[in-house]
Amino acid sequence: MSFSIDDLNNLHLDVLREIGNIGSGNAASALAKMINKRIDMAVPIVQILPFEGVAAILGGEEMVVAGIYFLVEGDISGNIMFLLDIASSKVLTNMLMGREDMSEEFDEMDRSALQEVGNILCGSYLNSLSALTGLNLKLSVPSLCIDMAGAILSVPAIQFSQTSDKVVLIETLLSEGSYKVKGNFFLIPDSNSFDKLLESLGVYM
Repeated sequence: MSFSIDDLNNLHLDVLREIGNIGSGNAASALAKMINKRIDMAVPIVQILPFEGVAAILGGEEMVVAGIYFLVEGDISGNIMFLLDIASSKVLTNMLMGREDMSEEFDEMDRSALQEVGNILCGSYLNSLSALTGLNLKLSVPSLCIDMAGAILSVPAIQFSQTSDKVVLIETLLSEGSYKVKGNFFLIPDSNSFDKLLESLGVYM
């Protein structure tokens, strides 16, 4: 019988929280190297939530957000989304480019920077997961969309509904001085990959 996200118990959640802690730490270190400044990190919040609850976490379906989407390939398959509100997205691009632009407009340089930092941060999480599990995991080329949360989530919702109606959320708060970036990582392994993932973590039941 296939193991699904609905069967996760406290032990499994503890393991996922540890992945969140290590991944967030590695992501903060990677960002610090990019901007050559110290990055502080709050303890990440890890939770399981229904897919229909994702928009509420982001502020509602009409909230405009930046979404960076990846396919996960290799020994397991699935998806990762990195979602930020517009304010955090702008702070992040300002940090990367050493500027003070608080407009809500994103030019090609902004978009390229968001894709690059999303690639590095999500890569940090995936590398942490790979190190803990011994699995060979790869990220696809990132796809960026800036739109209302409902619109961004509508396309993956169709795919996710075929595997599970729940997702793993890792909420991370990174800060540099007075600048704060709240990022939400959503990990969605397909149903078959959950078996392999949990087994590789030593908590398969």
